[in-house]
Amino acid sequence: MKRVGLSMNFSNSKDESLLWLWESVQRQVLADRAGGGRSRCVGDSLRAYAELLRSELNERELKYTPIDWL
Repeated sequence: MKRVGLSMNFSNSKDESLLWLWESVQRQVLADRAGGGRSRCVGDSLRAYAELLRSELNERELKYTPIDWL
C-alpha cells in the first residue's frame, strides 16, 4: 500500500488483505465502544481511511459488513 496524505492505493492488495483491513477497522470501532468512550480511538482519520477502503471493496464487489459508527 502506498500512502500519500489521505490518498491510499489499494490496487496491488489482495482481496483477502482488504477484507482483513476492513475487519481490523471494525474491531477498533467495537473496542472503542466497549471501552465506554465515545470515539476515544476512532477519529476522523480512521473514518477517512475506512471510506477509502470501503470504496475499494465496493469497486471489487467484495462482500463485507458495514461499520456502525454510532
